[in-house]
Amino acid sequence: MPLTKKQIRQLKSLVHHLNPVVIIGQNGLTDAVFNEIDITLNTHELVKIRLNAGDRDERQTMIDAICNQCHAELVQSIGHVAAFYRANPDNPVIALTRD
Repeated sequence: MPLTKKQIRQLKSLVHHLNPVVIIGQNGLTDAVFNEIDITLNTHELVKIRLNAGDRDERQTMIDAICNQCHAELVQSIGHVAAFYRANPDNPVIALTRD
C-alpha cells in the first residue's frame, strides 16, 4: 500500500533527527548490504541510508534497487542520503496517521 502525502510528512518529521544506520560504500549494493537493510527495516521500520555513489543517476538506481529488493517505500532523498520505510506487521514501531 503506497504512503499518502500526510504519512510521508509524518515520516519526514520522524526521520529528520536520525543518523544514517547503513552506509553503502565503494562495493555498492551487495547481498550483505541488502541483508543489513532488511534487518534494520524489520527492527526500526524507518531508516536513513547514506549512498556513496558518484552521480545522481547511480544514486537513483540504488534507491530503486533498495525499494524493489527490500519492499520498502522511499520517504525522502536529499543528496547522498535517502530515507526508507517498511511497516512491520508483527511488531509495529511507528503508528502512521490514517487519512
